[in-house]
This record gives sequence, structure tokens and C-alpha cells, in this order.
Amino acid sequence: METREFCSADTHASADARHLRRIGLAEPGDALLARELAVETPVSIEVDGLGYAVMMATPADLEDYAIGFAASEGLINQPADVTRIAVHAIEGGVALRLWLGAGRSQRALDRARRRVNESSCGLCGIENIEEVLRPLPSVTACITTDRAAIAVALAALDSHQPLGRATGAAHAAAFCTPDGAICLVREDVGRHNALDKLVGAMMRAGVDAGQGFILLSARCSYELVDKTVRAGCPMLVTISAPTSLAADRAAAAGLTLVSLARRDSALVVCDPQGMIA
Repeated sequence: METREFCSADTHASADARHLRRIGLAEPGDALLARELAVETPVSIEVDGLGYAVMMATPADLEDYAIGFAASEGLINQPADVTRIAVHAIEGGVALRLWLGAGRSQRALDRARRRVNESSCGLCGIENIEEVLRPLPSVTACITTDRAAIAVALAALDSHQPLGRATGAAHAAAFCTPDGAICLVREDVGRHNALDKLVGAMMRAGVDAGQGFILLSARCSYELVDKTVRAGCPMLVTISAPTSLAADRAAAAGLTLVSLARRDSALVVCDPQGMIA
């Protein structure tokens, strides 16, 4: 795959330094301070020259994002299905352009026709409910893990979130080994984007998603379950609670889902393979 960059120096910036005024609420006293704000910008995604979606995202790790987004949309099965990626700084945002291998353009065209517009929820731009709730593949991978591994990953997550620590406004998606060691992390202002970036990074690095679990610093909506299942990962752990649809989709696909994960407890929503000892 050929990757070209046509971007200004700040296209991949993830944080923006601002001078803000801190005001006292519980006690009097104001102060001026420097604070990093997470960068959020429109990212226009084009596939084979076709305007496909506009997402609000942090403009970093965009090559990973391109691969992960295309995979979660069902446009590709592997990074080699993308022949080229280009990143352009444009007025008001970033254009992320990718070209697919032979025979894949029609799938992108069919999917794009169902999109009236796009939003970060991943639902508003799809015309048909049937398309949104299309059946997921069954989870076939299985790992041997336990509650101690979840605790280990949770304890280490903060140290892998430089953007989150600097701004307090970014989500993280981490891939963890069965014993809880974090081996890859991506951050973004959007939880969906962070997961797409992680999946793309794993695919590009040749990391088998079936050999570990994903940890997200977010609530668990159905899209995150779908992306995890389509990536081939057998277990998803989220910091906040799941929605009812997320729980239903996880159970139907055979995904082990753990939510409300804290350092002292977690909620096993479903564990059809009995992976958590």
C-alpha cells in the first residue's frame, strides 16, 4: 500500500495550547493558566473519489483511522485491500482519501448511497434500520483470561493516555494481552474513532485481534460492540455501562462483554464462552 502525505504541519496535531481563566467556585480566587485542548476537526473521508462520510475526529493516526474505518464499514478485509491513502489539509478540516483494490468500489458506492449525512453516532446517516442492525458474524476466537487481567489493564490505562491526561477530553482504545498487558493504544475525541484507529493500527501491524481483548475508556454503545466483533476480538471491556442494544448484540454474536469496569469491580454483561475465571 502506498501512503502519501499532503498535509500542513498542524494537520496531525492532537492538542492545542490555550490560555484560560480558572475561576473559584467553592472558594474565591481566579487564575490564568495554560491548558491543552483536544483538537476536534471535520475529517472528510473519501473512498475511490467518492465522498463517503464526514466525521468529527482528532487529526492524528489518520492512516490507522482510514484502515480501521474501512474495515468496520465492511469495505475491506485486510490492509492490502487499500492501495493508497492520502491526507490533505483543506479549508476547515482534513480530507482523508483512500483507494480500494479492484472489485471493492461497488461496495463503497452501495454503502454511500444509504448515507444521507453522517454523525458521530454512526446511525443518523443510514436510511434503513435493517442496514444498521445487519447480522454480526459469530465470534470464533477464544482466550483464557481472568478478572486479575482486567484489573492489570485498568491500572495501566492512564499511563497510556497522553492526550487524555493533557486535555481531559479524549477517549482511549487499548488492545490487551490475555494477562492484561497493554500493547497498543489509540486516542481520539470520539470513542468510535479511537476504536477504529486501534483496529486499523492492529491490522497494519499484523496484530491478531483474536489473541487478546479490547479496553475502552467509554460507555458501551452498540457500534463499539459491532466494531469489536467485526475486528475478530473475543472480549470487550468498557469503563462505563452498556446500552441494552449493545448487550443484545454482544450476546447474539458470542462476544464477552464486561462493563462498568473499575479497579475494585466490574459487571459481566455476557460471557457465553466462559472466558473470565
